[in-house]
Amino acid sequence: MIDIISVKQEFPILNTNVRDEKLCYLDNGASAQKPRVVIDAITKAYELEYSNVHRGLHYLSNLATEKFEAVRGKVKEFLSARSSDEIIFTSGATEGLNLIAYSWAENNLVKGDKVILSLAEHHSNIVPWHLLRERIGIELKWIEPRADGSLLAEDIIDAMDDETKVIAITHMSNVLGSIVDVKKICEEALSKGIISVIDGSQAIVHLPVNVQDIGCDFYVFTGHKLYGPSGSGALYARRERFEEMKPFMGGGSMINHVGTQSVSYNIPPYKFEAGTPAIVSIIGLGAAIDFVEMIGRKHIYEYENKLVEYTKARFLDLDFLALQGTSETKGGIFSFTIFENKLHPHDIATIVDQKGVAVRAGHHCAQPLLDHLGLSATCRASLAMYNTENDIDRLIDALKFCMKLVS
Repeated sequence: MIDIISVKQEFPILNTNVRDEKLCYLDNGASAQKPRVVIDAITKAYELEYSNVHRGLHYLSNLATEKFEAVRGKVKEFLSARSSDEIIFTSGATEGLNLIAYSWAENNLVKGDKVILSLAEHHSNIVPWHLLRERIGIELKWIEPRADGSLLAEDIIDAMDDETKVIAITHMSNVLGSIVDVKKICEEALSKGIISVIDGSQAIVHLPVNVQDIGCDFYVFTGHKLYGPSGSGALYARRERFEEMKPFMGGGSMINHVGTQSVSYNIPPYKFEAGTPAIVSIIGLGAAIDFVEMIGRKHIYEYENKLVEYTKARFLDLDFLALQGTSETKGGIFSFTIFENKLHPHDIATIVDQKGVAVRAGHHCAQPLLDHLGLSATCRASLAMYNTENDIDRLIDALKFCMKLVS
């Protein structure tokens, strides 16, 4: 069980005031706040342990390398991968998805091959495939969510055909909150020789993730949503895929030998990590993973599930609100509008901010989904382990205040 008072105390920013109100932070789907241990790990790395990693023979370089490479093992355990060699460090999910598109897909797909996507994908899992469509002529096949916002594995499986080569799907929608049965999808994809790419940017924060159990070929996540620093993230790549991948970027670290007429590459995962990495950000990611494991992912999952149910009930009790996504598999993301567009989502976000409540407004980098819903923007409240029922009550009170302004 989570001691929520103790958890909140680990996040210094939650003790600050915004516009004379205690901060109520409900924009975690965009980026989560950082616990003290992450802040301290970053400070220590810069103050006492900093040097460039790999190949250095002096004390600080060896220390930084040890700290940096230890995170690869932490990510491996966090994802239940077979080996730390299957973990590629990235700047976030966006780089991870682009790396897959350039390093694997561009070298293995041809004109007419199909990539299945859902309309609920983040732009980071759409645009790289559009770029491939423009370059080599692949086809994109789109799966719509059901009326309640759910993305059913059966709908994705039914769309598979002989031309399908890749399925790129979110594990949890950043707009609808829908959790997808990616294991069922990946099992079917594997049986048909289809490559599976899972965007875990939202799911990794709220759900236990076991990539071996899921059976995916690729799984990406970003560190800044997982209570870690921006500029950190990781890509899991099934070892069998490495021989099919060419380097995405060239530079230091990813080479074995460089001559005037030839070049040979380092072994994976280093083959895909060109240049000086975000050393301190990755060390901070390791501290964030340690923190989440200390709290306990099972405890976080159970606590957040109760908070999701409470939030859902409070939202559905408001007769002036339209909630986007009400599926039974819904996680802690709540996108909404006010009926009859009496207030634009941007106005709603601005007004509730006056009450110290932070939510996000816009298309949430999911324009195909919002087009499908007939909307240009929504407000979005997204939960984290440090949120409470009181935070939800404050949001509801702020929304009621919004309605008073237009009544």
